[in-house]
Parts: sequence; C-alpha cells; structure tokens
Amino acid sequence: MFTCLLLTPWMSPHAIIDWQKSISMLWTGEIEVLESYEEEARSPSITIKFPAVARLVKKLPTQRHDLKFSRSNIYTRDQFSCQYCGAKPTAKQLTYDHVVPRSKGGKTDWHNIVSACKHCNTKKANKSVKAAGMNLKAKPVKPKSLPMTQRQIKLPDMVPTLWLPYLNR
Repeated sequence: MFTCLLLTPWMSPHAIIDWQKSISMLWTGEIEVLESYEEEARSPSITIKFPAVARLVKKLPTQRHDLKFSRSNIYTRDQFSCQYCGAKPTAKQLTYDHVVPRSKGGKTDWHNIVSACKHCNTKKANKSVKAAGMNLKAKPVKPKSLPMTQRQIKLPDMVPTLWLPYLNR
C-alpha cells in the first residue's frame, strides 16, 4: 500500500519499509519524516499522514562482520566506474578484471579484482597492466566498509514522485 523510503542520517537511501514500520519508528522517535503522502492513518485518538520519505535520527550500528567479496561489492568499492579509463558504463557494460591474470597466478580476491568497462577489459586481456600500456586509477584494497547504494535497494516498479529528489543525489 504505502511504502516509505528510509534514508541514513546523511541522507543516503538505506531501505524501503512498509507504512506500519514507518509509523512505529516515527512513534518511537527513530525517524524524522521529510515527506508525507496526503492519505492518513487514523485511530480514535490520533491521525498521522503516511510517511513517504524519512531519515534515521541516529546512525546505524556498525556491523562488525567481515565484508563479503562479491561482484556488486567490488563495483560499489570502485564507485561503479572503470578503474582503467574512469568511464561509468551501464551495469550491463561493467565487468570485473583480474589485475594479475589468473593464468599468471592472480587470485580472485579484494586485492586483485577491479571494475572495468568491457572495452578496457578486452584491451588488457591476459596481460599485466604495464604490458597492456594501461594504468589503474586506484590500487585495489579490501574496504573496511561500503556505503549503501541506490543500486542495492530494490525499487518498486512505480517509484513515488516524492522519493525522486532523494534518489538522484
């Protein structure tokens, strides 16, 4: 029915929650409502507009578990850009590349994988970065944490117009 875009205290998209959870979080002071739908939830003693966009008041507890190595986490670490030419291709045009090719002993881990556009990945092929005449924009490292990105949030087919200013940051 009515869903709410939940933002971090720093105004980044964090999650999409249902109206019941958003009203409960509003009542307990966990969120600040930034945008509301015109429709209201009513009880005998109170009327509240359904929250459309809300911001968490306190920062989220830091998760202490180890970051999972995955394609999407590599892309997030590299800001969805090619680490050779700097281009920001579409998700379908983005690949990951072994800095030291697997055939030359390179491992599939945080320290040897970077995001690359298909053009650069093909150009580098099975060569070292130096042999291919290319340069890395940043050395691949294992991050301590990753930001939540809009690409990680499953948006509904029909995104409410009240959400748009908060998604295009």
